[in-house]
Amino acid sequence: MYVADSRGTPAPAVTPEPQAVAPGTRPGRRAALAPTVLALGTVSLITDVSSEMVTAVLPLYLVAGLGLSPLGFGLLDGIYNGISALVRLTGGHLGDRLGRHKALAGLGYGLSALCKPLLLLAHTLPAIGAVLALDRTGKGLRTAPRDALISLAAAPEDRGRAFGVHRAMDTAGALIGPILAFLILRGAADGYDAVFTVSACVAALGVLVLVLFVPGRRAAPSPGAEPVSLRAAFGLLVRRDLRRISLCALLLGLCTVSDAFVFLLLQRATGIADRWFALLPLGTAAAFFLLALPLGRLADRIGRWRVFLGGHLALLLAYGLLLTGGAGHGHSTALPYAVLLLHGGFYAATDGVLMAAAAGAVPEEHRGGGLALVQTGQALARFAASLGFGAAWTVWGPRPALAVAAVLLAVAAAACARLRPADEADARSAAETRAD
Repeated sequence: MYVADSRGTPAPAVTPEPQAVAPGTRPGRRAALAPTVLALGTVSLITDVSSEMVTAVLPLYLVAGLGLSPLGFGLLDGIYNGISALVRLTGGHLGDRLGRHKALAGLGYGLSALCKPLLLLAHTLPAIGAVLALDRTGKGLRTAPRDALISLAAAPEDRGRAFGVHRAMDTAGALIGPILAFLILRGAADGYDAVFTVSACVAALGVLVLVLFVPGRRAAPSPGAEPVSLRAAFGLLVRRDLRRISLCALLLGLCTVSDAFVFLLLQRATGIADRWFALLPLGTAAAFFLLALPLGRLADRIGRWRVFLGGHLALLLAYGLLLTGGAGHGHSTALPYAVLLLHGGFYAATDGVLMAAAAGAVPEEHRGGGLALVQTGQALARFAASLGFGAAWTVWGPRPALAVAAVLLAVAAAACARLRPADEADARSAAETRAD
């Protein structure tokens, strides 16, 4: 999705000129992805292996290993999931202001890597909370600058594919990490310490790959562009397309049930044994991994907004299956696979696609801050949705709460279909012209 004019003034019709074909590239073939995209995908893969190793064992380590109360674990879980959303704006803005997206991303990856060995030393609630807060601060700092680097390295017509490749590689790490942690716990005498030690080494490798193989790039300011400032970053919302994208991400995020609740609902609907519960996130991750690149390519061809909304329709269908296939209503053995496929497809059609769409609505000199605005709004909305769904579950029960969430999601998706960014049709026409 691309912005011809942020004020909505129609751009004059221009006859596209023939594009030069790179040496060694056949006409009609897509150019290879930029090395920066592949390098950042490798960094994310390695870092996710490290992070998911810890995430997979952390609940058991805290509750069974350190004897932490459920209340204490709930507090730490809130810190773990909430801090990164609050610092994404800082990372995006500083990357734009300093013109050093790689440096900010490296700082974020470095902070997260530093936290892994610190877990070996933290044995009290305040200490563990501080380490987890630092880890999530690192994630928040790196996310927007990293996505800015991807969007700046990729050609506008290939941003969906670029983000799809990156998200697929990132999710591959999410698949490998828990399996590696499981193998270490089975084979090591002091399992938790071994997991944290290996995780620290893997995280350090990710930082090294970033330093050595990801080139730094300064965004070229547009002629007459406003100087980068926090005020200018929030001022990006006056741009119609970015405002619509941010509003839709916020509305849909408010109607999105968190992953943990989806897995709990699926277990209740199918009666999956507790010993298999930990494999449910791997099912979602596997579907995400397989679909991220195909759906990214599809978004480049038919329009990113269509694919983005299609992902939410897949999530709505997953909610419908959970509602109609609950215990006592009869269910097919295919239900878990169908729900996890749709759940992973939802992420594949929305996560990277949303960033590819938003990148076209933000000038290069404000790319990090603009993407951070969208990410932060969506993350905070999903955090609020998680709290609201938990309260509704407590008061009404799981099925009525899910039914309300499904109705709200359907209404929000219909509203966002009407709020389609104005340039989407132009983007599809341009893609069809290139294909011809």
